[in-house]
Amino acid sequence: MDIVLRAVAAYVFIVFLMRVVGKRELSSMDPSDIVLLVVIGDLVQNGITQSDYSVTGVVLAAGTIGLLATCTAFLTYRSKRIRTVVEGEPVILVQDGNTIERNLKNERLTLDELMEQARQQQIESLDKVKWAVLEKSGAISFIENK
Repeated sequence: MDIVLRAVAAYVFIVFLMRVVGKRELSSMDPSDIVLLVVIGDLVQNGITQSDYSVTGVVLAAGTIGLLATCTAFLTYRSKRIRTVVEGEPVILVQDGNTIERNLKNERLTLDELMEQARQQQIESLDKVKWAVLEKSGAISFIENK
């Protein structure tokens, strides 16, 4: 039972940590996916090389993390409120060519980083941008003025 409780605590802490770290660092995976991969890898390693050499301990820990990841995915699918807490919401960074400094600061993005992302999408000036949105995935979407 101790292993299951430690696995639950680790999962909750890592999901929280991923939300605090921010969206930019998580651009290709959902936080719960990263938690599943990292924690299962570490738990299996701990079960093999540290004091708990039992297969039962490894199965309990990995099974608990897997179950929590599955439950998180199900709950975020079913509930917008939980989805917002776990995954966050898109953030508007540019509106009608004007940067929203407060949002850039909150997301720990510099104007240079924003411009780099714009250039990668062949946008030479933010004056041409109607909206720039930091998506939940960490990618920045640009919508140009027509």
